[in-house]
Order: sequence, then structure tokens, then C-alpha cells
Amino acid sequence: MLDGRLSGLDVAFLCLEGERTPMHMGAVVTFEPGGPVDTERLTLLLAARAARIPQLRKHIRPTLLPPGGAVWVDDPGFDPAEHLHLHHVSSLYEPDPLAAFASLWIAEPLDMSRPLWDLCLVTGLPGGRFAVLLKLHHALADGAGAFTIGSGLLDELPGARAVRATSPKPVGAKPARGALGLLKDGVSTVLTQAAEGASIASSMLRAARPYPASPISAPDADERSLGFVRLDLADLRRVRKAHGGTTNDVLLAIVAGALRDWLINRGHRADDRTLRALIPVSVRARHPGSTDGNQLSGYLCDLPIGLTDPVARLRAVRRSMNHAKAQGTATGPGAFGVLANRLPAPVHRLATRAAGRAAPLLFDTVVTNVPMPGGPLTLDGARLREIYPLVPLPPHQALGIAISLYRDSVHIGLQANGEAVADLGSLRDAFAKSTATLVDTCA
Repeated sequence: MLDGRLSGLDVAFLCLEGERTPMHMGAVVTFEPGGPVDTERLTLLLAARAARIPQLRKHIRPTLLPPGGAVWVDDPGFDPAEHLHLHHVSSLYEPDPLAAFASLWIAEPLDMSRPLWDLCLVTGLPGGRFAVLLKLHHALADGAGAFTIGSGLLDELPGARAVRATSPKPVGAKPARGALGLLKDGVSTVLTQAAEGASIASSMLRAARPYPASPISAPDADERSLGFVRLDLADLRRVRKAHGGTTNDVLLAIVAGALRDWLINRGHRADDRTLRALIPVSVRARHPGSTDGNQLSGYLCDLPIGLTDPVARLRAVRRSMNHAKAQGTATGPGAFGVLANRLPAPVHRLATRAAGRAAPLLFDTVVTNVPMPGGPLTLDGARLREIYPLVPLPPHQALGIAISLYRDSVHIGLQANGEAVADLGSLRDAFAKSTATLVDTCA
């Protein structure tokens, strides 16, 4: 927040933090340099750029009032070098050494007494490529905010400096309101927020299912397993043109088909079954100029894994998403973030962790789409080739799916409970099969 205070949703992510439920987001980003990698130069460059990003210099300090609250304060001993690491991988022992190392790296919780981020430069990738691995605690930012922070580590986009340096001109400034007017506004806001909170809570109760025996629910575990999937964006556009819907609808239909095949291969029944996905939705546009904290709502979407026809799956996804959008991001059952911001910090400290363990009553997995710019990105002149976002696993969730569309590709980052999901490679293959099956219907 602009005044340093954590919002209710930010505090909620802090309350969910645990050794087996670390609440940091991540990204695995690969680059293709034009020559040999100068690790010393890159490390110094990343440290210098990190030092200029205000959010990366701050750590959390608890507050007495309100009790259970927290504020972001500058770390007096901040040294970006303490958050930077260097690792060299080899393909001698691992078929996918980057995923193997990143799985160990993402499983390590952040030190909550320090600024809540970590950066690792990984060399030794095929073709002379290198990777940058970034962790950010979810209390610090949502997906859109995380990209804003992370982009500060990259080379500046043409024209970006001019855009940031230009201050918006006030248009049609409203006259100052008197004390009575301000009091009326305050009462109206409180009543509106109370009504919205009650509506969301009611929607969530109606959407809750009997305690599920979800095939992708599992006890919390220390280990994590990561998988990276790259798809051709042209395939999604072809499906959209043939069958309609949004790009996100097509992606969710691909997710549904992949989960169906994967679960069947694991010996689970898929017919007549749905899996419910939480789809986070940014409401950042409602708060222009703000870059800190979480500004999220969400939808609940039923993924029709029980349908064998890929086009029927896409149509079912469209119906589910249209229904969720009709309910809206302010009062629908997926509006957890809105409700969390209505609750005071003491309530989160007392109840959020227990409420988080009831997440499987409402959804089986998280599927999030992280926004990316259309132009090419570079780091010290090296071209960004792949960017795989990673979403944290809520309590009792065995799989999280994060997606980014960059240039001509779709990059999907899979994060799984390493003890419950030992065959993530088969899920990666299932994404390719699901996409091909849907594209084949466009002929």
C-alpha cells in the first residue's frame, strides 16, 4: 500500500505461510545471449537494478495497532547481494537440469525477517543460454505487480523512461467536500463494503461442496516438482477462430483435457466429473497508479474433465466462465481477495490459516494468467526466450498452474506437491496432446 500498511489480503497471505505451504510466487526465465555469459557482470547488474526497486528494499514489521497488522519498512541493512545466488547446472545426471534445480529452489521458504525475495542466476543450459529464477512473496504483490517489479531487473523498454517520467495532469478536479459530506461518504463506504462482504460470503457458502475426495488434493509436503510446457500461440488463435470464445477459454479447455488424460493414466475415474479451478482476476485497473500489494478477485470455473469431446469441453468452459463473469468479481464466490480486504488483521491472524485448509471445499487447483507485454524483452542484451510463472500451492492443493503469453508462445509453469505428484512429466505430455486434439477439430 502507498502508506506502507499491508492490506487484509496481504496479511492473509502472511497467515497462510508455513514450512510446507510457502506463499511465494516464482518465475523461471531463460535468456539467449549473443556470446559467452559473463556471470560477474550479470550478478553486479542484477544487484544494482534490484537496489533501485523500492519494494525489494523493504521488510515486514508487525504493528501494535491494529493488532495483527503489519507495515512495510525499509531494511536498514539491505544488501541486494544477500538475495542473489549463482548456480551452474549439468545435464550429465538430469534430463532436465533446470527443472530439477528449480524444484529444489522453489521449495525453500523465504526468510520472513528479511525483504521477501530471492534471485538465482543459473548457467550451464544448452546452447549457452542462462536462466534467472525469481521468488516474490505473495504478500508483496499479485501476478501483475510481480511482473512490474521483475521488469525492473530487465533492460529498459524503448520509451519506458518517458512514460514513467510523465505525471498525469489533473482533469476536472472536484471541489473539497465539507465535514458532513465526508461523513456521509464514510458511512456509505462502510455500508457498501459490509453488503459486499456478506454477498461474497453467501456466494461462497452456496458454492461449497461436500468435503471432496479430489484426485489432486493431498497432505502438505516439503517437496516440490516443477514442469514447463511451451505451446504455440498460433494454435490457440486457430481454435478461437474455429470455435469462438476467448484465449483464456481455450487455455482452460486445454487444461481440462490435459488433466483428464493425466488422471486417467494415473488410474483415476474422469467420466461425469469436474474439477473446479480458481481463476485469479486482477482489479488493479480500479486503483490506477498503485503498484504495491495484492489487488485481486477471482472466478470459480468448472473444468469438464468428464467430457471426451474437446469441443464440448471448450463450450462447457465458456458457459462456466460466462456464468462466473455474470456474477462479477465483486460479489461472486471466487471473490476471496475482495472479502479478505474487508476483514481486519486480527481476524486473519485467528482464522485465515484454518480457513485456508478448507480451500478444497471450493476449488481443486489454481489456474492463473500472468500478463506480459507484447514487445521483446532483454537482460544485458540477451533475448528473453521463455518465461514460466509459478503460483504457490494453497493448503491441501497438489497442483498449481500459471500461464504467460509472450510473443508467439504460451508458457505454462506447473508446480506440484513433490510427494503426491511423482509423474509430472506425463502431465507435460498431456498438455501437448490436449492442444493437438483441440487443433485437429479446426480442420
